[in-house]
Amino acid sequence: MLVNQLLLALPESEFQRLAPHLEEVSLSLGQVLYEAGENIKHVYFPNRAMVSLIAVLEDGSTTEVGMVGSNGVVGYPAFLGGDFTTTRTIVQVAGTAMKIDAKLLKREFYRGGVLQRQLLLYTQALLTQISQTAACNRHHSLEARLARWLLTAQDHTASDTIQITQEFIAELLGTRRSGVTVAAGLLQQAGIIRYSRGRITILNRLALEATACECYGFIRKEFDRLLNEEQK
Repeated sequence: MLVNQLLLALPESEFQRLAPHLEEVSLSLGQVLYEAGENIKHVYFPNRAMVSLIAVLEDGSTTEVGMVGSNGVVGYPAFLGGDFTTTRTIVQVAGTAMKIDAKLLKREFYRGGVLQRQLLLYTQALLTQISQTAACNRHHSLEARLARWLLTAQDHTASDTIQITQEFIAELLGTRRSGVTVAAGLLQQAGIIRYSRGRITILNRLALEATACECYGFIRKEFDRLLNEEQK
């Protein structure tokens, strides 16, 4: 079922040009779509899946710098002309996506129209997310960052339950697992989340929003502003 907001926003004529080339695929937890430096052959429009853009350092340490869900696209360098990705791109919440050949999407992008406008606006919003995440990782507490991450995951998947391990969250947030255990424990003790066996359930969204840093609201507001431009 198609729920990707970028594709749903297209006029019927533009969508029909893409439709014969779109393939619905299942994305599994931990699946690597691209490694850093890899040529982008396919672009993905997530439906219920969520994908992380991961910066990888020489010593193997990792930090998530961006999250892509049903309001976005994975593989933006392909239509911007860069062709190669600088981050590892990995599925953090399993689900489906619409897959398309990168060259075909690039061809449609250069025809202009709503597709080009939506992809450019999304890219601007994603760059805002990446830059704000860099500041967030440097200045905000782990508990606040975890709350931000969980809220964004809920927004992208439209689900209160997220299947993910603390070890994976630690890799995404660039911290130790023990720190995530403490932060998740505090949220659970407060009745905000429930965590068990690699599954986190959000019980109180309002309390989670109050715990998160201002980065969550700032990024969401910018996505809403930019991706609603076409409807104004």
